[in-house]
Amino acid sequence: MYQRALYPGRFQPVHKGHLHAIKYALSKARELIIAVTASQFCYTPEDPFTAGERIYMLRLAIGDLYDKCYIVPIPNITNNRLWPHHVACLVPEFDVVFTNNDLVRLLFESAGYKVENIPWLDKNTYSGRNIRVLMAEGKAWEELVPRPVAEYLAKIGAERRLRILFRAERARLPTE
Repeated sequence: MYQRALYPGRFQPVHKGHLHAIKYALSKARELIIAVTASQFCYTPEDPFTAGERIYMLRLAIGDLYDKCYIVPIPNITNNRLWPHHVACLVPEFDVVFTNNDLVRLLFESAGYKVENIPWLDKNTYSGRNIRVLMAEGKAWEELVPRPVAEYLAKIGAERRLRILFRAERARLPTE
C-alpha cells in the first residue's frame, strides 16, 4: 500500500469514470492528491468549468472519501518536460502517479516517478469530451456523472454555457 498517490486530471466535468479512478487509487494508497490540471483555463469548449467549479464538483462526488484526499489546482506551464517538477512543487510528496494518459505517463516516468494505470470504466462513455458534447447538444448526460454533480451542473447552467461555447467555437472556424 502506498502512503500517498497523485491522480491528475482536468475534470471537465467530474464524471463516474473519475469517481471510479479515485476509489481505485484509494484502494492502493492511504491518501490521494487529486490534481486539477489546466486550472487557469475556463469558458472554452474543452475547458468550460473554472478551477473552483471543478474542485467543488470533486468535493460533491467523493463525499466521505474527502478526508483521504487533497484537491489541488495546478496551472499548466508551456514546457511539458518540466511539468512533473512543477506539479511536485505544488502538492505534498507522493509515491506513485495513477493515470491512463500516455503523455502524463511519459512525463512522470521520465522524471523518475512510478506510474500505474487505472482500470477503465467504459472510457468512451465516461469521457469528459463525450459528456460536454452531450450537454451542448441537449442530450441525456446526467447518468454519466454522480447525482450531486448533475444537480450542481444544472444549478450553474452548464448545458447553456456549453451550447454558447460550442456555438462561439464554430463561429470562429473557417467555412468551406
